Amino acid sequence: VQLQASGGGLVQTGDSLRLSCVASGRTLSTYAMAWFRQAPGKEREFVGGITRSFGLTYYSESVKGRFDISRDNNKNTVILQMNSLKPEDTAIYYCAAYPSASLRHLPRTAGEFHYWGQGTLVTVSS
Repeated sequence: VQLQASGGGLVQTGDSLRLSCVASGRTLSTYAMAWFRQAPGKEREFVGGITRSFGLTYYSESVKGRFDISRDNNKNTVILQMNSLKPEDTAIYYCAAYPSASLRHLPRTAGEFHYWGQGTLVTVSS
């Protein structure tokens, strides 16, 4: 499966952004999906994800309550809605797919994900 992330940009503190991840090649319905981010000089970190089925979502503590992940398997799309953005949210954001036999399993580490989008840059100015 090929993933294409988009929607990044330059915003101010408190603004919102909506990132999209569109898949091609295979249907997303068999994949658990997640968003990661990587700031300059830092390791790639888990932002949040959504299970293959039942729409179960999980978030890192740093974004919980501000970010929301959803998926539309019919459109092969996963959305990361980011609200109340902070300068510390500045990073390149990547979507990732994990081929899951389980309907409820969602990995949290980057090494477990098999497929990655190219990343989209989010910059939050203070």
